[in-house]
Order: sequence, then C-alpha cells, then structure tokens
Amino acid sequence: WLGKLNTLRRKLSYYPKDVWRYLLASQWERIGQEEHLIGRAGMVGDELGSRVIAARHVRDLMRLCFLMSRKYAPYAKWFGTAFNQLNCAAALSPQFTKVLQAGSWRTRQKHMIGVYESLLRMHNSLGITKPLPVRTSPFHSRPFIVSNGDVIADKIRKKIRSKDIRAIKTAIGSVDQYSDSSDLLENTRLRKKLRLLYD
Repeated sequence: WLGKLNTLRRKLSYYPKDVWRYLLASQWERIGQEEHLIGRAGMVGDELGSRVIAARHVRDLMRLCFLMSRKYAPYAKWFGTAFNQLNCAAALSPQFTKVLQAGSWRTRQKHMIGVYESLLRMHNSLGITKPLPVRTSPFHSRPFIVSNGDVIADKIRKKIRSKDIRAIKTAIGSVDQYSDSSDLLENTRLRKKLRLLYD
C-alpha cells in the first residue's frame, strides 16, 4: 500500500505537462488582455481605477509565478505567504510592492517593465518555447508598455501535444483562474456544469 500511495502522490504532485502548458497559456492570455489597462485608466484621470487594475494584475502575475514554479497557489489568506516562498519572490516581491505603492500610472508602468522582463526571463528558463526577447513594447501606437502576453500564450499553446487539450477552444484556464468564489470552487456538484465551458 505504501508503494502505491507514494506512486499516486508523485502522480498528483502537479499538473500533467500539457495541462500545465494550457494553464500557463491561459494565464498569459489573461495578462495580455489587461496589461494595457493600468495606463489607459490612468491616462483618463482615473488613478483609483488604475490602482485597482494594477492590484488585480499583480495578483495574476503572482499566479503566473506559481504556475512557472510548478507550485499550487493557495487561497487568499496564504497567497502572499506562499508566494514569498517561491524562488522568484526575492526579485519580484520588491517590484510588485513598488507597483502597488506607485502614486501615478506612469510610475506604476515604469515598475511594471522590470516585472515583465523578470517574467520573460523566467519563461525562457522553462524551455517550453524558443527563447523570447526579454523586452517590453508599446501597446500598438499607444504609450502603454506591455509584455504581449497574448503572443506568449499563443506560442505556448502550439507546444501542447494532447489532442484533447488542444481541442479546448476557450483560453479561460482552470476554474480558480477565472473565479475566486468560494461557493463555486468548493461545490463539487457544479463541476459537471462547469465542464460545459470547455466543450
């Protein structure tokens, strides 16, 4: 029994590789959808909105770090504590703090450049895709600096080998990537209904 249990524990220690790639791609997609909004809200004078988007964005980037580190992310109470135990935290925690403490969207964006470059280096170290340039770029012709998360997501998706996972047409990822509702996450009876999102 002990041997079987250890085998099962190893098997469940983390997501299978193609599931992991799908979740990584989904997280980069999510980042790509919102990374320009910190600046866009700030540019129209909505500094509070820019701060809220930045906080949400930092949480998504931290979740990406858990995925790249092949560690499960815990729920909110332990999220920051567990993040600070990741190898990347020594470099990224101070950068995230600067983003969250910034008084203007331009300062926020300046600190985000360092964050994006760190994450691009982490991505390259995984060896999933060919090495990507460690640099940011403007969002189209606008003055908002982004990592182009959607491009990274597309490159990762192309490395998924499983036909079943490639067949998933939505880039929403796992349920805890698109919802933090405890009622949804803890209610196993809803799982059959949630499966419709992936069909």
